[in-house]
Amino acid sequence: MKDAPDAAVWPTVDRLCAWLDAAAERPAEQELLLRVLKLAEEVGETAQAVIGASGQNPRKGYSHSWRDVESELCDVVLTAMVALRTLTPDAESVFAEHVRKVAGRSLGPAPGTAPRAAPDPGPATAG
Repeated sequence: MKDAPDAAVWPTVDRLCAWLDAAAERPAEQELLLRVLKLAEEVGETAQAVIGASGQNPRKGYSHSWRDVESELCDVVLTAMVALRTLTPDAESVFAEHVRKVAGRSLGPAPGTAPRAAPDPGPATAG
C-alpha cells in the first residue's frame, strides 16, 4: 500500500525558504536566480548518480546505487519547489493548477467527469 502524500510538504518548503531567506546575503532577485540555478546543480548530481548506478564510467565503476538516484531526484523536486515558492507565495496552488493542466492534456478528463466539449469553430463560411 502506498503512503498518502505528506500534507506537510508545502509547509516544510515554506520553512526551508524562510531558513534560506534568513541566511541570504544578496538582493532578493539574485537569491531567486541562484535558487533556480541550483536546479542545474541537482540535475547534474542526478546524472552523475545514474552514470554511477549503471557503471558507465570505467574509471569509477559502479559508484552509486539506484537508491542514490532516487535521493537525487528528490533533491531536484524539492529544489524546484523551493525555487517556485521563492518566485511566488502562491506556489502550492500554482503547482496544483499546473499538474491539473498537464494531466488534462496528457490523460484526458479525470475519471467520473464529463468530457470537455470541442471548441466551437465559429460560423461556417461559404466557399
